[in-house]
Amino acid sequence: MESLETSVEQPVSLTISDGQQSATEEERKVVQEFSYLLEKSKQLFNGLRDLPQYGHKQWQSYFGRTFDVYTKLWKFQQQNRQTLDTHYGLKRWQIGEIASKIGQLYYHYYLRTSETNYLNEAFSFYSAIRSRAYYSKVNREKGPELMVKKLRYYARLIVVCLLLRKLDHVKELTKELSKNVDEYKGHYDSEDQMEWALVLGEIEAFTEADNIITVLDSNSRAVTLTYRLASGVLPALDTGSPVYLTLQEALIVGNCQQQVKFSELTLDMYRTLQTLEREPTSSDHITAPPHHNNDNNSKPLKRDNPHKYLLYKPTFSQFYTFLSAGFKELPVNAALLLYLSADGSVSIGKGEDGAFDAGGVATNNKREGNEPQVTKRSNMLKEMHCIHPGDLYPFTRKPLFLVIDSPNSHAFKNFPNLFGQPVVCLMSPESFPVTIQEQTTHKGNLFTMFLHSPLVAFCYICDIADVPIALWENCQAMVNKILGEVAAGISKSKTIDHAFMQFYGDEFLRLLILRHVFCFAALRYHRGFKDDSYYPQSHPDLRGHEILESKSLHKHTLELASMLDVRPLFLDVSEID
Repeated sequence: MESLETSVEQPVSLTISDGQQSATEEERKVVQEFSYLLEKSKQLFNGLRDLPQYGHKQWQSYFGRTFDVYTKLWKFQQQNRQTLDTHYGLKRWQIGEIASKIGQLYYHYYLRTSETNYLNEAFSFYSAIRSRAYYSKVNREKGPELMVKKLRYYARLIVVCLLLRKLDHVKELTKELSKNVDEYKGHYDSEDQMEWALVLGEIEAFTEADNIITVLDSNSRAVTLTYRLASGVLPALDTGSPVYLTLQEALIVGNCQQQVKFSELTLDMYRTLQTLEREPTSSDHITAPPHHNNDNNSKPLKRDNPHKYLLYKPTFSQFYTFLSAGFKELPVNAALLLYLSADGSVSIGKGEDGAFDAGGVATNNKREGNEPQVTKRSNMLKEMHCIHPGDLYPFTRKPLFLVIDSPNSHAFKNFPNLFGQPVVCLMSPESFPVTIQEQTTHKGNLFTMFLHSPLVAFCYICDIADVPIALWENCQAMVNKILGEVAAGISKSKTIDHAFMQFYGDEFLRLLILRHVFCFAALRYHRGFKDDSYYPQSHPDLRGHEILESKSLHKHTLELASMLDVRPLFLDVSEID
């Protein structure tokens, strides 16, 4: 399966039809122009792999040129279809291949910009391929190359549908992909048959794992839920409240070895990237990516969503390279978010140096370059395949907001203020009750689930599998009320650390802070979570603060539990220490 980065495919040879011999001069010009545009488009598309994966300005002009050529090619074949059919021998799969490349351009433009509307454009072109059956006859070809293109097309479309939460489409496409994989195995004796079976298995496992709760409409049919930031989800700032910083760059890292994934997206990464995006609106329809010059003095574009880098199981050097890029590109009055969902890496040595002695979170341990192989480790040495708190100290020269979801998250609880810039770190619980711990691999990490959708996570810890839509909406209103009261408490507080308030003006970061508080309350008051290690923490530390100890927070949490008929699972006021 290809990664999220552009895959470069070997072109399938195109045969010029014998009909060109009897063509008029005008028709020959049409064929020549089409051949030129087709070859030029392939050269530009293949050149995408040489672009740096990080940085904003290096890729924009090249992407613009590539998109221009594909736009001309697409319109040209539409306007001259009959001539190309007769004198070029244009086949339907060739049209589908052009549409697929344009879909890929839109998708990668989304990855580069984090603007969700480009996903809709990718979906539009990919869907046209399916509805017009451009790849319907490729299984009749002698060689497997075109069938592989068709399978890759299905995998790409499924990724786009997952990101757009078009889950009914995902089910249909998965069935079609399964049928095509069976045909592929039956028709061709190719070495990658097992690989495609694994891809299909990943898709099925991913969609099943993401299905935590089913919301049913009045006809008992499942309703698709969306989790991006939309109106009514977030409590507004008080009038006159200052906005110190805005979230502009985010690095989302997934390195849980056993967690379900598809197309280099773990469940946690998939949920987090949606949490950091606004819900696209119908009025935001886009026809083409905007063109950018490569002028170093040009002002950065104002984005609706923070720019995101997605790293699946990176090595330490890959992680540091992308984090450095995000740090470098951060404009004035902006914040950098680092989200780490990873296995813990506990230090084997002992010491009091919080920068490295507490371990951290694991990175990919594959060897790189000239890295020496260590056969025996001294207790004095630190784990090299690990992100230690001290590794992040240089980046605290600018505002840094951390979210650590790992069994060793609390290694990050003591960040020194070295440069006078705000640093906030939200940390997952270190452990969970056995029943929850066993399901983490399958359903994703609980802390991330709370940050993604508090109500889904609340239902999950209460073992609620389905909820009628009317009850769901009422419960969602209660969650919004709880978040609203927490927000009011934060705004009025005279004792909360100012670091929180410096990030609080940004909508995405405010949402994460509020949901972190809700997560703490839900777990603390749940009878199944009796140990302090089961609760999330933060730096600066909020434990014992009025924000977490609010009686109304406890009261409304119990009201939410009563609405869902799980009140006995939660502690009464008199039972709280």
